[in-house]
Amino acid sequence: MTDTDGAGGRRNKVARLIDEYDLSGVGDELAARWTATGDDHWSLRDLAAMFNRELIEARLDEADVRLSEREVDGVVRSLTGDEVSAADRTRLRRRLERDDVDIDALDSDMLSYQAVRSYLKEYRGADYDRETGDRMDTAAKAIQKLRGRLFSVIETKLNGLRNSSNLTLGEFRVTIDVRVLCTECDSRYGVEELLSSGGCDCADTGDATADAETER
Repeated sequence: MTDTDGAGGRRNKVARLIDEYDLSGVGDELAARWTATGDDHWSLRDLAAMFNRELIEARLDEADVRLSEREVDGVVRSLTGDEVSAADRTRLRRRLERDDVDIDALDSDMLSYQAVRSYLKEYRGADYDRETGDRMDTAAKAIQKLRGRLFSVIETKLNGLRNSSNLTLGEFRVTIDVRVLCTECDSRYGVEELLSSGGCDCADTGDATADAETER
């Protein structure tokens, strides 16, 4: 693997920064997180944010600058364009300059998500396939999360109304039963049951129709 991209031999910015900041292993981590499936997958924007923080922390360590987590967060927000007050931005810049941190150079090293995408796709040849992995399992997990969130919201709201005397309600239990009706074969399934069975009864109906046609 070389340190140039496929657009005329220009040095890839992410690869250069990994070498310059001695961030061994970070390139592999970027590729692994981006190509992962389901909840393990990270977006390009999240990866850019992670990489930028790594750069900032590496530069601060190199200059032997010790900042609190809150102050590091402020440096990250200031350099990556997130909202931070002008007073905080000025204070942090002056402190870093006193500690011989080249804030302008660090600012120019900050990555966009497009730079991360170029590094992963063109430099490393990685690709994220949204169809990769067990889609049934991914769908089941997403539905389960939504159900848990709905359960929590209903329970919290009912408890709040009951405690404020707006609702008369004894000890209660929230149950959520989501069912799917196929209007073609008239079969009814719970969501988990439908996913685990691989579908409704339409396949059986289709087979029966095909058999009948064959008999004719």
